[in-house]
Amino acid sequence: MLKTLLKFISGAMLALTVGVQSSQAQDVIRQQSCDISGYTTAIDSIKQYYGERGFSLLREASMTMESEYEMPIVMPMTQGTWYQFVFIGDPSSRLYEVRMYDYSEKEVIFKQNRWGDVDGNIINFDYVPKFSEMHMIKPVQVNKKKKKLCGYVMLFKRTAPPGTEQK
Repeated sequence: MLKTLLKFISGAMLALTVGVQSSQAQDVIRQQSCDISGYTTAIDSIKQYYGERGFSLLREASMTMESEYEMPIVMPMTQGTWYQFVFIGDPSSRLYEVRMYDYSEKEVIFKQNRWGDVDGNIINFDYVPKFSEMHMIKPVQVNKKKKKLCGYVMLFKRTAPPGTEQK
């Protein structure tokens, strides 16, 4: 009787543990790509512009975003290296913001554009980290008509003197 009871309890605990693990796995937020067909001209010209100025593309990604919610991006950066970050938001959004934080969660960059600004839906900034550490970049856009939006990010690193195009 005791063996049967122990088998039942251990089986129930195993089933409960598996259920909790699968529930937790479903709660993970995964970055999803989106259709960038409307952005390709801007993306190509930005890549060419920075390539001609001695920058190499380190990372790029399209991402599905929800209006008014930040999309955190974590990446390592090396002390003294010149980086250029570019965020392209949905052209119909009314507000675009990008904040960057260092490892100690200190805000080191804040940029904001509004619909109708000269830069419009594109935010870019350069940054030279004081320490080699992880940084978090949080773009957000606000759109009253659409809940799901497309965003595109690029991170460039200075690898050559200006005027040297990288292929």
